This record gives sequence, C-alpha cells and structure tokens, in this order.
Amino acid sequence: MQVTDTVADMLTRIRNANSAKHDTVDIPASNMKKAIARILLDEGYIRNFNVIEDNKQGTIRINLKYGPGKSHVITGLRRVSKPGLRMFTNCEDMPKVMKGLGIAIISTSKGIMTDREARKENVGGEVLAFVW
Repeated sequence: MQVTDTVADMLTRIRNANSAKHDTVDIPASNMKKAIARILLDEGYIRNFNVIEDNKQGTIRINLKYGPGKSHVITGLRRVSKPGLRMFTNCEDMPKVMKGLGIAIISTSKGIMTDREARKENVGGEVLAFVW
C-alpha cells in the first residue's frame, strides 16, 4: 500500500492505538517520524520509543502512556499541514495549542521542534501537527 502522507499515517496509528488502549504501536521508520517521536517523548506524551532495525526501512515501536485508570494522556492529535495545503508560520504568528496546554510540532530550518522551542530560536516553518 502506497501512503502519500506518512506523518498523517503516523498520527492516525497513534490516535487509533491510543483510543483502543493498546500498550504499543508499530510505525514504519523515517528520520522525520523519529524526530516527532522524540518530541512526543520529551513532552511526556509517550512512555518511550525504540527503533527496530531490519535490512529495509525499520520500524518505530512507540510505548503509549496512560494516566491512572487507563485515562488518555494524548487526548487529541491533529495534522495541520497537508500535502494539498501546506501551512507555514513565522515566529511571531506561531500558533498556541489549547492556550499553551498542548504543543504544535513545527518543521523548521533548524530541525523539527515544538512551538515553544521555535519561538525561543526565533524561527518559523511548516506547522506539522497539534498535540494536546
């Protein structure tokens, strides 16, 4: 199966596994997906992730995080910039997710980072996703 938007596929897999309350989810690996998983780990939305190497593309195994009583830590994931409609922003107009309670994942010239880091670095870029 050919997937045109791999980031949206990653977010959909995480969203579906989270709503089904699975412990892990496997995603085909790429450098952008590894960077997004690193941001989710640093911000406390997932427990951990590791890359399972094979002789081809590899797989990212993400261990999802739940609160007490299996309550969701990730309550929402939304893809913002799509292949048909790219969304770019500068550092002054950087979006705030849930008035600062969530994060926006931004692809900048200095790498993939959160909206807070992009404001601190004074760079803009493509708004990949919102997580809250």
